[in-house]
Amino acid sequence: MGFTNPVYDGGFADPQVIAVGSQYYAHATNGPLGNVQTLKSADLVSWEQVGDALPTLPGWTSPGKVWAPEAVVQGTDRFVMYYTTSDDASGRQCVGVAVASTAKGPYVDKSSKPLICQVDEGGSIDASPFQDSSGQRWLYWKNDGNAVGVDTWIYVSRLSPDGLTLTGKTTRLIKQTLPWEGNLVEAPYVIERNGKFHLFYSANAYDKADYAVGHALCETPTGPCVKSGAPILTSSNDAAGPGHNMVLLKNNRYWFIYHAWDPALIGADPPGRTMWLSELTWTDDVPVVQPPLKKNPQTP
Repeated sequence: MGFTNPVYDGGFADPQVIAVGSQYYAHATNGPLGNVQTLKSADLVSWEQVGDALPTLPGWTSPGKVWAPEAVVQGTDRFVMYYTTSDDASGRQCVGVAVASTAKGPYVDKSSKPLICQVDEGGSIDASPFQDSSGQRWLYWKNDGNAVGVDTWIYVSRLSPDGLTLTGKTTRLIKQTLPWEGNLVEAPYVIERNGKFHLFYSANAYDKADYAVGHALCETPTGPCVKSGAPILTSSNDAAGPGHNMVLLKNNRYWFIYHAWDPALIGADPPGRTMWLSELTWTDDVPVVQPPLKKNPQTP
């Protein structure tokens, strides 16, 4: 039967989806629905608006720059969300963490300061949680170096069992080194498959058609990681600037969930980023992602 992209055509940048029972909940960067825009779906294709999952912000930040939320299910009544927001004291974007008893929230951040705030490296953004097959929790993120003209690194650190504290050392994994990446790498997302760790990331400028998704194969959650080289998801005739992806396994099939925008909006500031789906398949350890298609012949 297939489906039509975008699966949600409202402004919904940096989407992330979690499965809870028979439902899927999507969270995204601030927009018309609030600080953390939230949607619900039974099939990944038809989405209904839920509202704002983070209606109240902690005292160290202000509304307007709440970006890239990612939630993780820790139990039937415990959900932890990592999000980016402005640190009023430093003026940089930094990472916070909030907890809720339901997937749709409200998530509450009781902290008196950010979880991660690399002020000297431009700030910290795009936090993404991951749990490996041993049960160890990890957090990946990017220092916002392009905001201050320094290198951007994808970082990783162990998380405490409750997901609220970084433990152990912080490790640098990759930075911008390839021509297609431009001045930055960002938006890390890690999955484990057949005992190997796959790091997906976005690079270049989010508002340009050159924005794309790259891949690196890592020996462990903390590296070393080897980039695949060319990007694995790029602009098509149907969509420009695909990026900030996550990966969802549904009925033994992998799906890329990401944002992209209408190529007719090239030059808009910013372009309207909507939510798209593409199937992810594998050739051994090499990921193969469908290009962005308005009329996708597959059904999730």
